[in-house]
Amino acid sequence: MLDIRFIRENPDRVREGARKKRIECDVDAILDVDGRKRALMQEAEELKAIRNRVSKEVPQLQGDEKKAKIQEMQKVSAQIKAFDGKLREIDEQLEALMLRVPSPPAPEVPDGEDDTQNTELRTWGEVPSFDFELKDHIELGELHDIIDVPRGAQIAGSRNYILKGLGTQLDQAVLRLAFDHMIGKGFVPLTVPLLVRDQAMVGTGYYPGGEEQAYRCERDGLSLIGTSEVPLTSYHAGEILDVADLPRKYVALSPCFRREAGTHGKDTRGLYRVHQFYKVEQVIIGRADEELSKQYHSEILTNSEELLQMLGIPYRVVNVCGGDLGQGQIQKFDLESWMPSRESYSETHSASRFHDFQARRLNLRYKDEDGKVQHCHTLNNTVIASPRALIPILELNQRADGSISIPEVLRPYMGGREQIGG
Repeated sequence: MLDIRFIRENPDRVREGARKKRIECDVDAILDVDGRKRALMQEAEELKAIRNRVSKEVPQLQGDEKKAKIQEMQKVSAQIKAFDGKLREIDEQLEALMLRVPSPPAPEVPDGEDDTQNTELRTWGEVPSFDFELKDHIELGELHDIIDVPRGAQIAGSRNYILKGLGTQLDQAVLRLAFDHMIGKGFVPLTVPLLVRDQAMVGTGYYPGGEEQAYRCERDGLSLIGTSEVPLTSYHAGEILDVADLPRKYVALSPCFRREAGTHGKDTRGLYRVHQFYKVEQVIIGRADEELSKQYHSEILTNSEELLQMLGIPYRVVNVCGGDLGQGQIQKFDLESWMPSRESYSETHSASRFHDFQARRLNLRYKDEDGKVQHCHTLNNTVIASPRALIPILELNQRADGSISIPEVLRPYMGGREQIGG
């Protein structure tokens, strides 16, 4: 959520930001409701001043004059009560509009409509060539009896799967490597709730607007998380932190759930787009300093790049264009890993900075060196998400005989095993 004062002072910047993100935003309607709210507040304050003045005069009066003043004060109190009701109503209108306002993206965000217009910044590793016919990860999984999509779909419907035997061990090895990597970086590990209240979803910017992607437990008013960013960023909601304790760096390994609404017929084969997966997520909560936020953004991106390099997965970094940014993101870098079966780099990580967009919704603040209370800046990035990460791991490490070499960095997590099959 943006500061209403920022919108008042920079309406054209907010309009241009919404245009760049391709998000509808009626700035004029917001300013109109805000203006009416301020006018009502001024009238209410004037009436309260009259009531206070009259209440001081009443004890000094006698008889009919006192009675008249009391009646006058009662009328004023009734008017104030009516104004309070109008203010509550207009507050609700303004909040509903404000929750839809996107953050203006950073100047270095490229213009563009969708992910096809993201800008490549750099690549790492060489895309390998093979002198034999490649199998995709599903063929490899069936060959070695480590992936079972038909039974997963039978139990839970489309876009579900079962990992089995060494497939499960490989999945857990990747997640544990990522988790240990982040702990080694000084991030504090948290075990977080998977079902959260609406205020956490609203606070992190997933509601309103993202309800169709979430699994809702209507009876309990809870939602399954699509990323542990939600509980991690909400961890200090409503608190005032000390600047000396910033930044706060957290990491969580959790199941994640997404309905994948609107993707009918897209990426239906394999493990790329599924309803349930596991993710290691990193979150930083820092002070309201743009340069520091940029440094943290680079840091969380580097953390994930290091992991892909450890796994030997070629990747590229892209600067995400305005039309592919979410409502609250100031800037986002995607890491796209090379997946032979897709014959392309495909997104596996998203590193985002939000400035105070999430913190304002969560009322997440800190007291600076001068004792002034400020809203924090928040950032997050995927460390690894699996089973999507298994696609390049399995496909890039296959051999002509169908066996799969296990990346050296994962072998300690698999009892020293060097390969699957063969």
